[in-house]
Amino acid sequence: MTAPITSLLVANRGEIAVRIFRTARALGLATVAVHSDPDADALHVRSADAAVRLPGAAPGDTYLRGDLLIEAARAAGADAVHPGYGFLSENADFARQVLDAGLTWVGPPPAAIEAMASKTRAKELVRAAGVPLLDPVDPATATPGDLPLLLKAAAGGGGRGMRVVRDLDSLKESLEAARAEALSAFGDDEVFAEPYVERGRHVEVQVLADAHGTVWALGTRDCSLQRRHQKVIEEAPAPGLPAALRERLHSAAVAAARAVSYRGAGTVEFLVGADGRPCFLEMNTRLQVEHPVTEEVFGLDLVALQLRIAEGEALPSTPPEPTGHAVEARLYAEDPAHDWRPQTGVLHTLDVPARVRVDTGFTAGDTVGVHYDPMLAKVVAHAPTRAEAVRILADALSRARIHGLTTNRDLLVRSLRHPEFAAARLDTGFYDRHLDALTAAAPDPALACLAAALADAAPAADAPLAARLGGWRNLRSQPQSRRYTVAGTAYEARYAPVEEPGVRVLAASPEAVTLEVHGVRRMFHVKRNSNTEVYVDSVLGSHTLVPVPRFPDPQDRTEPGSLLAPMPGTVVRVAEGLAPGSTVTAGQPLLWLEAMKMEHRILAPASGTLTALHAVTGRQVEFGALLAVVQEEQP
Repeated sequence: MTAPITSLLVANRGEIAVRIFRTARALGLATVAVHSDPDADALHVRSADAAVRLPGAAPGDTYLRGDLLIEAARAAGADAVHPGYGFLSENADFARQVLDAGLTWVGPPPAAIEAMASKTRAKELVRAAGVPLLDPVDPATATPGDLPLLLKAAAGGGGRGMRVVRDLDSLKESLEAARAEALSAFGDDEVFAEPYVERGRHVEVQVLADAHGTVWALGTRDCSLQRRHQKVIEEAPAPGLPAALRERLHSAAVAAARAVSYRGAGTVEFLVGADGRPCFLEMNTRLQVEHPVTEEVFGLDLVALQLRIAEGEALPSTPPEPTGHAVEARLYAEDPAHDWRPQTGVLHTLDVPARVRVDTGFTAGDTVGVHYDPMLAKVVAHAPTRAEAVRILADALSRARIHGLTTNRDLLVRSLRHPEFAAARLDTGFYDRHLDALTAAAPDPALACLAAALADAAPAADAPLAARLGGWRNLRSQPQSRRYTVAGTAYEARYAPVEEPGVRVLAASPEAVTLEVHGVRRMFHVKRNSNTEVYVDSVLGSHTLVPVPRFPDPQDRTEPGSLLAPMPGTVVRVAEGLAPGSTVTAGQPLLWLEAMKMEHRILAPASGTLTALHAVTGRQVEFGALLAVVQEEQP
């Protein structure tokens, strides 16, 4: 029996650190956070009993520094380390450092991490254990008959270093790009190729193992709805699997765990083809982002079980029986309609109805920065049936108030309500087929603009009595109006008198406006962010309005052909040979920016000549920074 844990350091940040601290407190443990400089006031720091600074901002200087994390544990008196997910959670050397320092490691044995760290070595290992696999393809000898191919980084995950190749002419370039991204993300440029399964399902099995020979298979999860090979919506159990297939996946996952003498929580991931044939993808030797859906279905706290296993406790011989269905949606600060572009800035409001579970690393007023993943929260619903869980989650997200940043909230709601998802027709090509429809323009904001104008003109509750007695009249008088822009489009709201056909004002205050719209009463909630933005939420949709000043300031002009940074980030690559005077063609990738764990290509806006190049590999740039200028060739 290992010595009991008394103080736990979480070698991570954000929502997973907050979530682990929640369980640690419930178990009576002291908690220790670590933080980079941008995270000094983050929620996970505020949630811990003690916090230790990791000087710097970039992950390589902070959360990826095992030596600093060990020093932090010693300084704060922690006797155990939980790695969360990401960062060093699947780093065998860090696990050894923790153990060598005399601390308890809340994770699998270093040897098990090492065995599964390389996807190529892991496949060899599980093949010997009888787990079904996709046969690898040697890129050097690939033929048209091998297409399409999926290139994958051998180390790491999260969609980094992955490329789909559909023609041999692009194979060389895709390999180079995948290797460069893998090296940047994981410090290892090994990439392998395997057949790309069109319209496959991403199904995984949660395993939990103790040091006494017990291995649990805690059901299945479906994680097929993905963007850029990163999961967006997950659920448990995976719907529609035949009983024989489900049992086969459970058996294969347990065999994989036993093959490496696994201990703790882990996930074995499979790709299930349209023919129902499962193939092993990888084993993640850590807690998964989507672990809450398994917790909800089985009524377990996986973090509590991780801690107890680390202390040497034995699991019961069998897990509890699952009940109902759970669905999780990842709420990101990103713009799905513009290449999933990550967003940064202040999160003014994050208010989700209480009937769902919300795991988050943010509260209202926190800043979403450039250095880390843009996930704001995981929102989870559990109900007796899948249909109920999906309906509850979609409704909660639609009623949530999220102000200050563009998010994927509308995409999530529309995804959950899409006929294919409702019918559980799931595969990894969902967003390839439906993204345009799912990111269509929001409902007409005319009523939202009217509500904002009425709220702006309404007297506050503490205003003089004469002002409050004035009330609202739908009578003709001197017209008054307010102008706003919504997503770049200008709108004018005439509110005294109201000129929207079929609309009557029933009540108005600075925070809420009630309108009768063609006989139907509607409530609009209004919140201002100083004088820069107005947020209007109702069952008709949510809108961010920018008031137009009566006398707008003149706008600076930007030189035609200028390429501006679409988000803050780091220049990770410049096209080979690119220099002022280079000839470029429209759509040609010129630069690669990395922001929030994602890589973004900056393309030539037109064919012509590069007249200026300000981007330098390794340099950090701010939003709107001038990267390059392309002078368009004249017809």
